[in-house]
Amino acid sequence: MKTFFLFLLNSFTSGLLLAADPPFAKWTNTELLLNNGLVQRTIKLPSAAAGTFLTTSYKPVAGEFKYFQKTNADFQFELNDKVYTGSDEWQLVTVQKITDERQGDGAAATLRSKDGAAEVTVNFLLYPGLPVIRKSLTVKNLANEPVRLESVDVEKFTATAYYATTFSWICHDYGRRRSIGPYDGNFQDALLTVHNSDWQQGIVIGNEAAGVVKHTSVFWDEPTLISGLTHKNARFPFRKYIGKGESFTTPQVFTIVYNNHKDPDEVLNTVVPDFVRKHMGIRLSELAQKPTFVYNTWVPFRKEINEKLVMELAKSAADAGMKEFVIDDGWADNYGDWIIDKKKFPNGLKPVFDYIKSLGMKPGMWISVGSASPDSKVYQAHPDWFVLDEKQQPANLHEDDLKMRTACFGTEWRGYIKDVLLKLALDYGLEYMKLDFTVVTSTYRFGNKVTGCYATGHKGHTDHHESLYSNYEAVWKLFDELHAAKPNLFIDCTFETMGGLQLIDYAMLKHAEGDWLSNFYGPPDANVDLRVRNMAWWRSPAVPATALVIGNPEMQDPGWEMHIKSLAGALPIMLGDPRKLAAPDLKKYRAYADWLQAMENKHQIMTYRQDLAGFGEPMEGMWDGFQRINTETRKGGIVGIFRHGATETKRMVTVQHLDDTRRYQVKGMDGKIIASLTGQALKTSGFPVTLSGLHSGELFEISAN
Repeated sequence: MKTFFLFLLNSFTSGLLLAADPPFAKWTNTELLLNNGLVQRTIKLPSAAAGTFLTTSYKPVAGEFKYFQKTNADFQFELNDKVYTGSDEWQLVTVQKITDERQGDGAAATLRSKDGAAEVTVNFLLYPGLPVIRKSLTVKNLANEPVRLESVDVEKFTATAYYATTFSWICHDYGRRRSIGPYDGNFQDALLTVHNSDWQQGIVIGNEAAGVVKHTSVFWDEPTLISGLTHKNARFPFRKYIGKGESFTTPQVFTIVYNNHKDPDEVLNTVVPDFVRKHMGIRLSELAQKPTFVYNTWVPFRKEINEKLVMELAKSAADAGMKEFVIDDGWADNYGDWIIDKKKFPNGLKPVFDYIKSLGMKPGMWISVGSASPDSKVYQAHPDWFVLDEKQQPANLHEDDLKMRTACFGTEWRGYIKDVLLKLALDYGLEYMKLDFTVVTSTYRFGNKVTGCYATGHKGHTDHHESLYSNYEAVWKLFDELHAAKPNLFIDCTFETMGGLQLIDYAMLKHAEGDWLSNFYGPPDANVDLRVRNMAWWRSPAVPATALVIGNPEMQDPGWEMHIKSLAGALPIMLGDPRKLAAPDLKKYRAYADWLQAMENKHQIMTYRQDLAGFGEPMEGMWDGFQRINTETRKGGIVGIFRHGATETKRMVTVQHLDDTRRYQVKGMDGKIIASLTGQALKTSGFPVTLSGLHSGELFEISAN
């Protein structure tokens, strides 16, 4: 029996033993069957005359699954306040095969409403080797006038009574925070898991909508699980006007049903990152060379930078082994025009960036993507390109200070700022752009009134509610156009641009490579390193770790080595003043930088991150850790181990996701072999680590012989 259980578990997590080949969708006149050998879903189709569109079964292929009733409404939305759901009467128009560019294969069922006012196409995609079903809706307006689309649930399931609703954990906030229902999610719920520990079953729900307009709720107003876009009574309501004969396709929602898992984190560490990396279409997966060690000028210099200072910093950063050098705010003479401040940079920025490149570093630059000063030429010439508040007055969405204005991406601003950014990128050979400040909602303002745009004459939105969604979409289009011109450009879309504290999500990841997540300040005794590791744990593995740009540890801080070790679990980025480092410290820095680059070259560590078995959330008085093992080659990667005030000085460290039969060496950063064990032994027994310092840590390489 134990052998059979392990067979099922390995089949589920690897997708190798039970997976089938496409096509993954088959249908008759009455039924649509989705099955890729790992997961299956059955949908009752309406007839050509009329009938309901219901999910009647959704489960792993192997074993039982108790979560859903036999009639699930499948979807729901409103058009001009009228509710449409799969439980209504629909006429089946057609079912056809669909695919995407990333091995997705499935079917699209087109339905016409009983009142003849709308068509909805329900799009399903499955992927080889993974128990994932990805879904979107395409709503077409058949009425004679524009209609208002709201309250969209792309997925809607009804849970079985009592046991599902009573004994389930809801693992929300990137799958990391556990609560019991009812639960109504917010913009931090790019992913959540509903898990029943008695059944050892659950469902992962990933929402690919943008920023503050994503919505997932569990057992809130009824015993249902829904995911899609925010409802019309929400704090940040979604709205889309669809013209006569026009269509709108929603963001996608992906779901993963599972059984035989005691802990939902098992799926979070396997199926979720595999799907995101291989099939979602995130920008990081397209990037040939991922950054491994970035320097940024923001702290402590803020806007007080100039040519002499930047060149001195560049020399010291290069001596420390930095691979990317980013000039933050302070280089321009105002926001909006983005003209170089000739008092600070009398020779312009080209000689500065040429010097940075001559030192072997990739150049980067900070720009506020949607802001302008009131005295800027662009604002003076085009005040109609900017956000208006509820009283039709100019607004600064970012903070309560009218020394700056927020642009509306529903205007010609998008084309203007695209030209500005492309010129900067091409003129200076930029390979990193940090794009900052509010475009939809602010991290620093409260309430929901000073959000979006209330202007009535902007082409991109009809009203305020529609602007919340449409402005995100215009930003993504801008990023795509930048990538078309500069395919290897790393776009850092900050949490301020995303519109919430430490906010990152799948919508952003499909258009930008990273997200400046935080501004953590202070020396090591202020728990900066613990906060860095906690943030990396919190957002990954639901989100790729290299997308997590976690500031602001400074290079010259006492105990700076812990900064690097902690940041090795995310995207290593340092600020501060490298000129203050003595030659021996610069040499140590370069050793770290070279080691990280070597690990990337050898194991592609920047593509992976998993939880370390037996080490939980980083917190005071505990040990914590991470592993970045290449789960494709299974040849190795790195492990980080940390003691943060724990009483124990020694721990055994096990490593998962290796080849059981292969032998591996565990090495320190100095290359010294600490242990030589099989993958099976590393998984079950591990190797000992002793940390004598009360707040200390070490990095190790795991490498196949």
